[in-house]
Amino acid sequence: MSQFLQVLLSGLATGSIYALVAIGFTLVWQAAQTVNFAQGEFVMVPAFFVLVGMHVLGFPLALAVGFALLASIVVLGFVFKKLIVEPILPSGGISLIIATMALGILLRESVKEFYGAEAQPFPPLFPTDPIHVFGAVVSMQDLLNLVISLGVVILLTLFLNRTRTGRSMQAAAQNPAVAEILGVDVKRMIMYAFLINAALAALASFLITPVYLAKFSNGETLGLVAFIAAIVGGFNQIRGALVGGLLIGVLDNFVATYITAEYRAALPLILLIVIILLRPQGIMGTSEGRAV
Repeated sequence: MSQFLQVLLSGLATGSIYALVAIGFTLVWQAAQTVNFAQGEFVMVPAFFVLVGMHVLGFPLALAVGFALLASIVVLGFVFKKLIVEPILPSGGISLIIATMALGILLRESVKEFYGAEAQPFPPLFPTDPIHVFGAVVSMQDLLNLVISLGVVILLTLFLNRTRTGRSMQAAAQNPAVAEILGVDVKRMIMYAFLINAALAALASFLITPVYLAKFSNGETLGLVAFIAAIVGGFNQIRGALVGGLLIGVLDNFVATYITAEYRAALPLILLIVIILLRPQGIMGTSEGRAV
């Protein structure tokens, strides 16, 4: 029983980070009706912003994290929206999807070129000492990762549902024309979505990089798993992205522990195929109709 609880909590901790990245996919989809295939690299880059802050600028860890968060919001949120999304979006979704793929390659190769191809150690933000939870030995880092990730998702949900700005963002995502008639600044609401996505990607980076080290290729696997999590949970629902991320994290741990770790990389793809066949809109998703 103690091993079961240990595997469950570890899976939830990893899955909650997948959920943060998957929610970013959902926000960008709702704001621009496109998929950001550079999302994995958006999670990889903030870790290197932290390392630059510490090793190049000489900042202590806390200040380096603050610097990385601000740099991520500006570069991966504001600049991405202004220089890539806005000019290309009128040309159609396919053009923008290709642009995000190219951006992902650019970010990955830039980090590899200017910071090196070797994995870099990344300082843990929390104590790594094990603690006992109902007989299970759990890393303090895993437990805090889970608490922080779920807390951020809850706060984001409350912001979107209980504040005027959040409801305006949802209105702009659902029907921009009607929202604009009602006085909503649609462009500003869309910008907020991109800024929030950048902040979520940075947070995911700070939480997961101490476990996997900082490496230019980290975004490839993380972006793919988070994308699958968003589809599995329901691409048009934030709560769906949360459910999909947690589900993949838990299943991955259970399969690796009780069955085999040899094919754990294939698990998200198998789950994706099952969901597409049985419930194409995702576990928590709803069917959408769009005018064409």
